[in-house]
Amino acid sequence: MRACAALVGLGLMILAAVTLGSPAGTAAPRPGATDMKSLRGVNFVSNCRFSHRLMDDPIVYPRTPGASHDHTFVGNRTTNAYSTARSLLAGSSTCRRVGETAAYWMPTLLLDGRPVEPSGATIYYRRRTLDPVRPFPTGLRMIAGASHSFEPQSARVTFWNCGAAAAVPPSADVPTCPAGRATSLRLHVSFPSCWNGRRLDSADHQSHMAYAMRGRCPATHPVAVPAIALIFRYPIAGGTGVSLSSGGQHSGHADFFNAWNQPVLTSLVDDCLNALRHCGRGT
Repeated sequence: MRACAALVGLGLMILAAVTLGSPAGTAAPRPGATDMKSLRGVNFVSNCRFSHRLMDDPIVYPRTPGASHDHTFVGNRTTNAYSTARSLLAGSSTCRRVGETAAYWMPTLLLDGRPVEPSGATIYYRRRTLDPVRPFPTGLRMIAGASHSFEPQSARVTFWNCGAAAAVPPSADVPTCPAGRATSLRLHVSFPSCWNGRRLDSADHQSHMAYAMRGRCPATHPVAVPAIALIFRYPIAGGTGVSLSSGGQHSGHADFFNAWNQPVLTSLVDDCLNALRHCGRGT
């Protein structure tokens, strides 16, 4: 009888442990993404100020200062032709979120041939796959968009608009934005969200990455990562006379060099994107 009572007591203890929670150190189950609708609004958002301009590109022309068209940098304040993951991790940032020392840049906007500094950048990290995403590895580099394009690119990759408050649809051509405090010219560039899982870069700085289709990564690029949308906001209305330093209005593109504080990035990916949550903006 005593043995039976002890077994019953042990069973109740196990049931209570399962019911009240997982043991310390065991992750709670994550909600599953059942369809693309369940991914709406799943993101975390960064706000970054203008940092500097240089004719440098540490991805395309590493260790060759002055070799590129003019670029406008946000995020890491130290980005230049000699930047490495180590140097960027040691740098400071114009981004509000603690730990975001990644580097972002776009071709410089020109108005009648003169550079226009962005009033700021908004950076969305979204989930575009039904499968959970992994954080970018330190040092991953990629370019989205075509820097030599003189024809309209897919709106899936890049477009202009005037902000959500303006009744101006996205366009491949620079629009003229209506007057208003919340309306001004924006350039959007969206990065791919699937990685081949092997290389931190590739010869063209694009083929190691791919865009997800209908919530799935292709077999050639099986690792789902966050989908970055980089938006530069400019203090002008657009219209005639606007071009990019890479040429014309259709050469929109952007570069990303991952130098996040990796534990911070991992936490955001796990607690926001993989938990199917909107985590808002960094403080």
